[in-house]
Amino acid sequence: MIRCIVLDDEQHAIDLLKGYIEKIPLLQLVHSTTSPLEALSILGQEKIDLIFSDINMPEISGIDFVRALSGKQQIIFTSAHGEFALEGFENDVIDFLLKPISFPRFLKSVQKASLLIASTKQAQTSSDENFMFVKTEQKGKLIKVNFEDIDYVEGMKNYVGIYQKGECILALMNMKYLEETLPEKLFVRVHNSYIVSINNITMVEGNQVRLKNISGKIPIGVTYKTNFLERIHLKNNHNI
Repeated sequence: MIRCIVLDDEQHAIDLLKGYIEKIPLLQLVHSTTSPLEALSILGQEKIDLIFSDINMPEISGIDFVRALSGKQQIIFTSAHGEFALEGFENDVIDFLLKPISFPRFLKSVQKASLLIASTKQAQTSSDENFMFVKTEQKGKLIKVNFEDIDYVEGMKNYVGIYQKGECILALMNMKYLEETLPEKLFVRVHNSYIVSINNITMVEGNQVRLKNISGKIPIGVTYKTNFLERIHLKNNHNI
């Protein structure tokens, strides 16, 4: 069962999604609201797997709402404004549903979400473990990944590419979940599309980083640079 909430500032949009959710046995609607602040409160009280969120809202935009989240909920954006799609995917959402939303398109998005949620649950880990199992593009196939073997991770829409020892494992999960799952002391996110092994960093050159097992360079995103420099203890070096 996937526990979900619906957030939209228009009640008729909520009612449409509620009707769709009732048709899918896999989904359990825990709450619906027109207020992002109320949604944040619910997330603090309930275990939620999936959020359907509008973007263009007067109180808090859907983009800011997602950025305020601290949990591991998956997000599907719903909006009448297609120009928000790119920014949505840059914030690691599963899908973008353009209004008016048809039921077949909604169902396709839910199927994508169910695969991703199942995959991330299978990748459970704890601070005492030094590995995780990831679900690949091949049905029923799980691969054990040792944290110490990972050079870097690259976001690839519905998948992530986990690079280790010159090979790439395609895993069915997103960057947001992986960023929260990988040990913070070993990995740092440097870009919307990249997480790198701190131990494998050999050089920082402006807005790029070199890794010892990689011939090319990994870009450092503007929004990630300050945190990255703090993590590698260079926050007082203003020339970088």
